[in-house]
This record gives sequence, C-alpha cells and structure tokens, in this order.
Amino acid sequence: MTRRPPSVRIIGGAFRGRRIPLTAQAALRPTPDRVRETVFNWLAPIVPESRCLDLFAGSGALGLEALSRGAATVTFVEQDPESAAALRALLARLDVAALVHAGEALAFLDRQPAGGFDIVFLDPPFAAGLLAPALARVRQRDIVPNGGFLYIETRRDTPCVLPTGFRWHRQGQAGQVAFGLAVHEE
Repeated sequence: MTRRPPSVRIIGGAFRGRRIPLTAQAALRPTPDRVRETVFNWLAPIVPESRCLDLFAGSGALGLEALSRGAATVTFVEQDPESAAALRALLARLDVAALVHAGEALAFLDRQPAGGFDIVFLDPPFAAGLLAPALARVRQRDIVPNGGFLYIETRRDTPCVLPTGFRWHRQGQAGQVAFGLAVHEE
C-alpha cells in the first residue's frame, strides 16, 4: 500500500480540497484543519480584499487559506529556505501571485510600514520564544491598523499577553493548542 506524503488541505474557497505538501522539516507544525476552519469562519467577513501577513509561514496553510477565500494580498515570511522554496513552488502551481520572503520574521517586521496589513497570522514555533517579540514589534510599528486583526496560536499552557490597544475578539482551544483572534481598537 502506497502511503500519501504528509500534507494539509485547504478547507474552503477557490482552492478548497487542495493539498499542501509538507517539507521534511521536523519542526513544522501546521495549524490543524479544525482550528483553521474555526478561525476562517470567524474571519469570513474580513478576509475578502484584505492584506494579510503569514509571519511564521511554515507550510503556508494560513496564508493559502486566506488567498483561497479572497484575500487581496498575502505576504509569507519563512526563515527555513526549503519551506520557503516549497511555498513558492506551490504558489506557482496554483498560479497565485504572492510574496514569499525567505528570512527572519522579526527583521521583516522591523522594515514594515504602519498599517500595512489588515490581518497578521502569528503562529511561531512554540519553543522558539518568538511570539512576545513579534507582538511587541507589531505594536511598536503599528503594522495592524485600527480595526485590524491578529491571529495568535500558542501552546495551551502558555498564556499570551496582548499588546496595548488589542483585545481578544474570539478564543478557542484544540488539543494542546490555544488560539485566538485579537482586534486592534484604539
């Protein structure tokens, strides 16, 4: 019996059912289907025509889901060269124009203008300690405009402190993962 290579599938929109192949990188932990479905149900009225940032892209599942559901633009940031190359190849196969930045996420944030993204997906490797510094930079640089959203995914046992000006809009848990949508309100 031939075993299918590891992948995740796009849940909804134009690319619904398409499989995203996963690279061999051991640290890759894609957002589970059930969590993505919940989050994109929450974001349904906001995603169309939005400007999205998938900051710790990995497989690109979050950003691809946003593109599939009508986001105007998605910028993917991934430090691992193999994952970034796989994401570029997948975007080319899907015939989708999107920017893939191969580099360090925090340095990328340091170069972004204020108000550049309506939705920012923050799902860093849990053990890397990158969430707090990423949230601080998003706030310091005002990357998300008033009314914009942050999607945050953490280990269930790791509390997330939101930056000033953000409040939880919705939150959930699935297995060992806690996730939530925070809105910028000032």
